[in-house]
Amino acid sequence: EQALQHGIACHLAGGTHHAHYDHPAGFCIFNDLAVISRYLLEAGRVHRVLIFDCDVHQGDGTARILHDTPEAITVSLHCEQNFPARKAQSDWDIPLPRGMGDADYLKVVHDALNYLLPLYQPDLVLYDAGVDVHKDDALGYLQLTDAGVAARDEAVLRHCLGRDIPVVGLIGGGYSKDRHALARRHGILHHSAQRVLDYPQ
Repeated sequence: EQALQHGIACHLAGGTHHAHYDHPAGFCIFNDLAVISRYLLEAGRVHRVLIFDCDVHQGDGTARILHDTPEAITVSLHCEQNFPARKAQSDWDIPLPRGMGDADYLKVVHDALNYLLPLYQPDLVLYDAGVDVHKDDALGYLQLTDAGVAARDEAVLRHCLGRDIPVVGLIGGGYSKDRHALARRHGILHHSAQRVLDYPQ
């Protein structure tokens, strides 16, 4: 609702995309992405939602819960050889090879958004900004740097706002015993959002 009012809103948690209708999974108790989508659609606040999930793991719970909700478009960019072992079928699955770094990853993000946002013209984008794509993540298998994560977040936000599409940022996954480093990584989303607001062009 904050995003619909102001154009952008970022949460300090969320992105719990592995939870299913009837059971939790992958550290996720309930699926906030699916709940938000169904709530806003059924309340008539939006007519179409696009979930752009950049967590390193496929958003299997989201795909299964929203499978019969055509107004909710599920898009998952994930490391192909990673959890969950049994993948669901999103509307758009974009599997990525292990070891992918900043430049190749950012090209995929730009290409996907340049194609999907004009195609679906959603009223809202829910962006799962998982930092488990980071090269130092314990469960990730991709090779993004801090700068790469920041460029990804800024790109997603600018693609949406540049088309006047409200966007919600959720922090998604991230796994490290160094909690301070992990907290800084999760904070990248919010710093990127501030840069986009301060420098819209």
